[in-house]
Amino acid sequence: MLNNLYTAAFVCGLTLLLWIFVRRFLSYSSFNNLPGPPSKSFIYGNLQDILALDSWPFHDYLVENFPGIARLKGSFGSSILYVFDPHALHQILVKDQYIYEEARFFVRSHELVLGKGLLATLGEHHRKQRKLLNPVFSPKHMRHMIPTFYSVGRLLLRAMEARIQGGSDEIDMAEWTGRTALEIIGQAGLGYSFDPLINEQPNRYAAALKKFTYAIGRAAIPRRILPYLPNVRFAGIGRAVLKLVPHDGVRGLMEISDTLWSCSTTIYNEKKQALEAGDATVAQQVEEGKDIMSILLRANMEASEEDRLDEDELIGQMSTLILAAVDTTSNALSMILTQLAKHPEVQEKLREEIIQANADQGLDFNALMGLPYLEAVCRETLRVYAPLSQVFRETRKDVVLPLAEPIRGLDGRMIHEIFVPKNTTVVAALMNCNRNKALWGSDAYEWKPERWLSPLPTAVTEAKIPGIYSNLMTFLGGGRACIGFKFSQLEIKVLLSLLLSKFTFEASDQPIEWKMGGVRYPTVAQSGEHKASLPMKVRLYQTGK
Repeated sequence: MLNNLYTAAFVCGLTLLLWIFVRRFLSYSSFNNLPGPPSKSFIYGNLQDILALDSWPFHDYLVENFPGIARLKGSFGSSILYVFDPHALHQILVKDQYIYEEARFFVRSHELVLGKGLLATLGEHHRKQRKLLNPVFSPKHMRHMIPTFYSVGRLLLRAMEARIQGGSDEIDMAEWTGRTALEIIGQAGLGYSFDPLINEQPNRYAAALKKFTYAIGRAAIPRRILPYLPNVRFAGIGRAVLKLVPHDGVRGLMEISDTLWSCSTTIYNEKKQALEAGDATVAQQVEEGKDIMSILLRANMEASEEDRLDEDELIGQMSTLILAAVDTTSNALSMILTQLAKHPEVQEKLREEIIQANADQGLDFNALMGLPYLEAVCRETLRVYAPLSQVFRETRKDVVLPLAEPIRGLDGRMIHEIFVPKNTTVVAALMNCNRNKALWGSDAYEWKPERWLSPLPTAVTEAKIPGIYSNLMTFLGGGRACIGFKFSQLEIKVLLSLLLSKFTFEASDQPIEWKMGGVRYPTVAQSGEHKASLPMKVRLYQTGK
């Protein structure tokens, strides 16, 4: 009797193991059976195709030829899952977000460059930091920031007006939007002035930020080696070694990192020393303030010894938030100005709405956010030209990815789910989800603000796109969604309301190219410059002309 039980248990166990093996084999075969583009390189696979600064045509090819999911080749024959289907993105970014974690190269490179901020933490550590910072980016707090936004915006107007001779001139708008974004996050987020927008040249902090997008894009391939190198932190040896790497993108990143770290340390030490010296004004600001710096200092003072954040983490958080606030917002604003210059009728219609609402005089949060055409122009630009084109994830364990609709494999069979092995690289294609013709229609590539003034296509509203903003993936979704998207929206709208009430914008005669980089950015074609640059013809606006 006992032997029979043992035999039955053995047979059941063996059957289960065989079933697991067979299911895994079949599921794994479904991954290999996915359609995808050819690869020209065994070493790099399709990585260079999707990461190159001029890789826009390849991304167009992917969204036009594959049904929301494709299998790309990674380095040395590995596979990459490329996803722009909204149902699959929901699984990756929301439902199973702790299985599809931030890529290791991303975390390690940002820790080395920026410090242990939001971009360089995972799991419980990331959730703890995010919970600490959420209040400063809440809509409630945004309402109190509007006067500061308008104040800095008016500094920009005076600076531009002083540089316009005879009523018109060519101005590098990428430089001025970057400097303005830095001053806004400085004053509204840290209670600190980086750049009063008086001098002709930006300060070294602003100049470093302007070069970051090129450097991070240029170092896209080398960054992927970091997880395989020893994690050396003692006495800054890891950073010192990276500075010796014979690659201009890596060296550029480390030079920028030194500048950011130096400036962030200076700001931190100024407030810390004032507190220790008993400065009553600073103490009151920290006690009552909801800016980033005050929140971090107050939390650190109140924390228990074991929970207290070390100074390097606090400083790294500052560098991370400043970079995130400046880079994406300033380049998004540059793209909006580019589209308004291409479509002067839209520019004039938007200007009329702004002037009629007296938005240039200063509106409260609800009134400004409620301007319909301003909202339509912003949404459409962020849809077609998402600043962040894609993000990378890695599976921390084997997982099955279900599909909303089956897709046809290379062998003709229908695939209903995909077995994704542990350590698989997954690309969440934000830009291509925003431009998917199956959702947005045949005109998905076209910039049409009016589409937001009518009901969206049923395919969009029923797709349950997991983005946190307007059926778009621009600001991601899930636990690692952009924490400052409301801040960015408000900043763009305040600056547009001020700029369009004072100036008109036309395209420069110089050819402009938009590069992918870490964040989409403009540059003058064939100029040899490795920084964001957007010269535009700017004229003083005259009513009735």
